[in-house]
Amino acid sequence: MARQLRAEQTRATIITAAADLFDRHGYESTSLSDIVEHAHVTKGALYFHFAAKEDLAHAIMELQSQAARRVAVEIDERGCPALESVMRLTFAMTRLSVEGPIARAGLRLATGGVAVRPPLPHPFAELLELISRRLVCAVKEADIHPDVDVDAVAHSLVCFFVGTRVVGRSREPAARLPRRMAEMWHVLVRGLVPVPRRPRYLSLAARLEREIMAVV
Repeated sequence: MARQLRAEQTRATIITAAADLFDRHGYESTSLSDIVEHAHVTKGALYFHFAAKEDLAHAIMELQSQAARRVAVEIDERGCPALESVMRLTFAMTRLSVEGPIARAGLRLATGGVAVRPPLPHPFAELLELISRRLVCAVKEADIHPDVDVDAVAHSLVCFFVGTRVVGRSREPAARLPRRMAEMWHVLVRGLVPVPRRPRYLSLAARLEREIMAVV
């Protein structure tokens, strides 16, 4: 049991080290030797868990996908209105990016041409599906204008969310992400939400930003 635990800890250490390097330098610019040195493990230990750099990239994207599904379930269990659930989902994923390198690296890998192997869905396709279902419900709950094209809104929201993080990666520290997410929602709420309901969601965006900043 102790040997298995050490193996699991070593695997986690390697993944975190690889994620940190992929996030800071990119997939192509990071070698397995770089990862070995950064993780303070031997090449044998790395090859015991991962046969190739692509396997490491896939493991990181899989962890990112699991985290996204987990927070989506946790938010759904709260019984929030659908639009609030979408907002909480984007802020929760932002928090993951602020707290550690795996979520940040997962995004960079997904935008950097690394192939996503089935059965793992592409991170953007998965996020699009998570958001689309909730936006349909938000229209039914009258929190979004009834004449909006939900598919177009979902696609634009994903692009906005991903683009904010991609642009910020080279210009700002990760700690700036909650502010950018709040700014994103201030724009979206004014365009999507009927006037009487806007104050609630504008206030929610500000509160979710504060909640992240209070713990990072």
